[in-house]
Amino acid sequence: MSKLYELTATEVSEKIRNQEISAEEHLYSILERIEQVEKKVHAFVTVVDEKALEKAREIDRKVRKGEKLGCLAGVAVAVKDNICTRNIRTTCSSRMLENFVPPYDATVIERLKAADAIILGKTNMDEFAMGTTTETSYFGTTHNPWDLRKVPGGSSGGSAAAVISEEATVALGSDTGGSIRCPASYCSNVGLKPTYGLVSRYGLISYANSLEQIGPLTRTVRDCALLLSVISGHDDRDSTSVNLAQKD
Repeated sequence: MSKLYELTATEVSEKIRNQEISAEEHLYSILERIEQVEKKVHAFVTVVDEKALEKAREIDRKVRKGEKLGCLAGVAVAVKDNICTRNIRTTCSSRMLENFVPPYDATVIERLKAADAIILGKTNMDEFAMGTTTETSYFGTTHNPWDLRKVPGGSSGGSAAAVISEEATVALGSDTGGSIRCPASYCSNVGLKPTYGLVSRYGLISYANSLEQIGPLTRTVRDCALLLSVISGHDDRDSTSVNLAQKD
């Protein structure tokens, strides 16, 4: 059997739903993986292991009670550090925001939580998303998991590296001029910049408001489609959000 941290998002949610594994044991596998490789890769700025464990235990209680689970139940999600997360610091990898803790969640985070995903932590990036290498972070350089001498691309390099090094099951990035697509190429992820207006940007500390979009970084196309289906949809709090019926 594969190590639990190697499972895809679709596999994790299915196995938890079928009670083949628990959300807590899967999360412990992810946290142990972070302990093994994070000092080399440096994908994260912040890991919220206690908050993540609380969510995993909540999911396991829902399973035991036979309650309905969201489609991302137990999936460990890493979030680029320019997306606001309530009570979790959001730094944009800058000294200026080193201690900034948002009082609210971005819309995409609200939707992840509603789908029973586990927010694992915040990933490293080029400072304020201004770069393509993830070398300009105040918190240090992220390294490419395939070759630690090389960069992972940017500016969502921490998200790409976290997924490929199996420190997270899936991740969110943001893209103005290639900040998802570039690290996806460098790290061999599936990465997607969604159509403008498809995904709410409410709670995104954006680089270019007229161009930037939040999107998925995953290991498989199926996981990419699943994550996109959760985070997309109309949002009244984003004036550029498109009000269209969602397709499977």
